[in-house]
Amino acid sequence: MPSSSPVPPVRTRSRLTPFGTAVVCAALALILLILVAARWSPLMALDRTVADALHRRAVTEPGLVHANRILTDWAWDPWTMRALIAVAVVVLWWRGARALAMWVAATSMLSTLLQQGLKSAVGRERPQWPNPVDSAHYAAFPSGHAMTATVSCGLLLWLLHRHGTGPRVWRTALVVAWVSVVGVGATRLYLGVHWLSDVLGGWLLGAAVAGFSIAGFARYEGRGGRALPRTPEPGRIA
Repeated sequence: MPSSSPVPPVRTRSRLTPFGTAVVCAALALILLILVAARWSPLMALDRTVADALHRRAVTEPGLVHANRILTDWAWDPWTMRALIAVAVVVLWWRGARALAMWVAATSMLSTLLQQGLKSAVGRERPQWPNPVDSAHYAAFPSGHAMTATVSCGLLLWLLHRHGTGPRVWRTALVVAWVSVVGVGATRLYLGVHWLSDVLGGWLLGAAVAGFSIAGFARYEGRGGRALPRTPEPGRIA
């Protein structure tokens, strides 16, 4: 009888954890921040090229400009995103998951403080146009719209995932989140109120904040913190 050799264990591909994702995004955001603060010529040239190309198109398409302004000022406005987080916090608090509710609220508030602090520290000017199609105030880097959307959508997706939403709802939520995060960045660029690197910085910082928050709460639970039970009915949010 031929001798049988032991079958080697099947190695599954490891997925990046929330903490790992946050570290990568934070490192990239730091590099981008340094390049923006130093006004690195290749990055500045890329920002100007993208901004000029989009603005030339925007001034010829008032209908598309109007649609972008509705999306950026209402559907994906930072206050709209914060309102969604507020609703989630109220629901969590009402259901007794008060530690989780406070954690989500604190993450949203800290994200806003970080965003405003960086804007003040970097002090980057927004694009200036002789014929602007929209206007915005305060410093440019990072994009507050992009960062707030990324943090808010990341937290909301995390809450849906941890409480067992059904596959159809989950896929829909993923699509809505991706469209919102990418879309709000696109509107800020198209309307000429941000540079490309502002939007990239907002996305990276938002992903870092959301990732660190998710990893931090997992560690809190691991140390015995009380959280919402994870035993929902199949196909329903607990």
